[in-house]
Amino acid sequence: MSHAFDIRPGAAAAYSDVLGGDVLDVLDALVPLNGERREVMAARTRRRADRHAGPKPIEFLNPGSLIPRTGVTVRDARAGAFEGSEIPRDLERQWVQGTGPATKPRSSVENGIRSAAYALLSGADGWMFDGEDALGQVSTMSLDNQRNLKLAIERDPTFLTVAEQVANEMNAWSAGFFSRPIVEDWREQLDFTTTIFRPRGLHLDDRHVRGSDGTGLGASLVDAAAYVTNSHRTLLDAGRSIVLYLPKIQTAEEAALWNDLLSTVEARLGLEPSVIKTYVLVEQIEACFQLMEIRAALGRRFVGFNTGRWDYINSVADAFAWDKTFINPNIDAITMTYGYMRSYEDRVRRAVNTPDRNGRCALWQGGMEPNIPVGSDDGVVAGMERAVAGAEREQREGASGKWVAHWKMVHIVRPVWERVGEANQLGREFPPLGYAAEDAAALSRLEPAPRTIHGARDLLSVALQYGNAFGRGFQAAALKPAEHFGDNDVLYLMEDMATGEIRLSILWEWLHKGATLTEDDPRTGATARSPFTVELFERLLVEEYDKLRAASNRDVHDDSKETTLPIAREIVSAYVLEPTKMPWYIDLLNATLDNHDLEVARARIAEVARALREDGARITENFDFTSSPPHASTESAG
Repeated sequence: MSHAFDIRPGAAAAYSDVLGGDVLDVLDALVPLNGERREVMAARTRRRADRHAGPKPIEFLNPGSLIPRTGVTVRDARAGAFEGSEIPRDLERQWVQGTGPATKPRSSVENGIRSAAYALLSGADGWMFDGEDALGQVSTMSLDNQRNLKLAIERDPTFLTVAEQVANEMNAWSAGFFSRPIVEDWREQLDFTTTIFRPRGLHLDDRHVRGSDGTGLGASLVDAAAYVTNSHRTLLDAGRSIVLYLPKIQTAEEAALWNDLLSTVEARLGLEPSVIKTYVLVEQIEACFQLMEIRAALGRRFVGFNTGRWDYINSVADAFAWDKTFINPNIDAITMTYGYMRSYEDRVRRAVNTPDRNGRCALWQGGMEPNIPVGSDDGVVAGMERAVAGAEREQREGASGKWVAHWKMVHIVRPVWERVGEANQLGREFPPLGYAAEDAAALSRLEPAPRTIHGARDLLSVALQYGNAFGRGFQAAALKPAEHFGDNDVLYLMEDMATGEIRLSILWEWLHKGATLTEDDPRTGATARSPFTVELFERLLVEEYDKLRAASNRDVHDDSKETTLPIAREIVSAYVLEPTKMPWYIDLLNATLDNHDLEVARARIAEVARALREDGARITENFDFTSSPPHASTESAG
């Protein structure tokens, strides 16, 4: 049977269990929406260009206008005059949600599926299995992730064998850390955690499936088709919800496109309308100008917002790339209580607590806890105190739960909500959302904070390490600045795509907006009020890169130092020095993925930069689509 898309050579046969007949049928139904997706993404790029050329800030929508692709006016959306969703039983209590993929780079089923076992045995109320920022895209990882999720949800014998082994390992760790087991009955524990999936955003093309006309096919379409088709019957038969986390949404129109996409999936599979439930990650500043409109666009499938810190910071930096006066401080100063971040969080909590026409409110899931309890005794104690304090702050502010980046953190922060005892904070009273000039201005409010050479080294070191990790397939990695290698009092933090991206955005800002430092630095000779120059950036790049080259295999894998690390350096240099601010770090990373030839990487990086600079266009297609993926596991599970 012919389809309106092509699957990369080698992938179709190796992953027939993932891309089976029903999935392909659903994907055929979605292909007509790919053109609309491309148009919406082109409009996103044009808005950005117009904003920078204007220049002009983001504005609230006209109250009398219709939300595109819906029959709802902006005024009605803001007033809650739409029908939202009841909160499904298995989402009513989500005190802690863990995040991470269901596989590892270039792994067999038995090895990769251990990630899914750790997740479902963690004791988290929900686990967001990531297909986006935390999932590596080397070789066939996106397909391995789908396969392992399918096997885990179906409780395949291979998964159950691995789960029993993992439960013993988790209890061995917890006996030393908590002096007690954390998994009493591993079979029963598997049913405790709600399974949630984050598909890739509308802005990304799939690496293994493309349109039959050779154009890129949205990774969001492939992910939604594969996950929902492969899991819906098992989940629904068990009385569980089909839940997605939707990333990188900028506008209500994009949310409405997602709604149409998921409605198409439901119709093709014969499911009830809006049975697929969605959280929305508020990762883009434009979305913060359209929160109620996004809720209305998703209507009866919308259950909540999540406040993810890193992507949001990057979106603010990108939105104000045209404004020479908008310059961020050191990254560690931009916490959730800093200036524009405080306003962002406040708008989200007001939005979810605005009732719809039936009096229903929505959930607010707090942001990421990146700490991992691995290090010296003093370092772990201090890190865990910070983690608990962060959870306590979010609970006080109105969140119904938060995210953690590692299963070991679940039982450390979950007691914050257990002590309160309430399943959620739905309907907590806050002032109504405002749409005045001062409300808009608050979303870009800067506050005095350090901007230092030490901060620049942190930005550079982690950005380099992240690019290197991405190239090796670790899209989520435990990292820390090179100056702290060997110091076990400083914990590694789980970093994903967003943390690498914001570091490059801030460095670009400092360099191209004439940022001045706030402190003297005897080593470089820079002084307070010195500008952050090209010469200073290039010196720091050399020094931080050399530290990584000299690092131990524990911190920088030796087999990356002549392969992916030099390419990561090339990307960092190109991004920061390019006069035209690039909107997505991942475009450069994807262009060089599965390639270890530095000259090939340089040519691709230059082409991505040229397309944006000269044509105002993004290159998102897979350069290597016509070649077989370097790893296509043909293993099956019993």
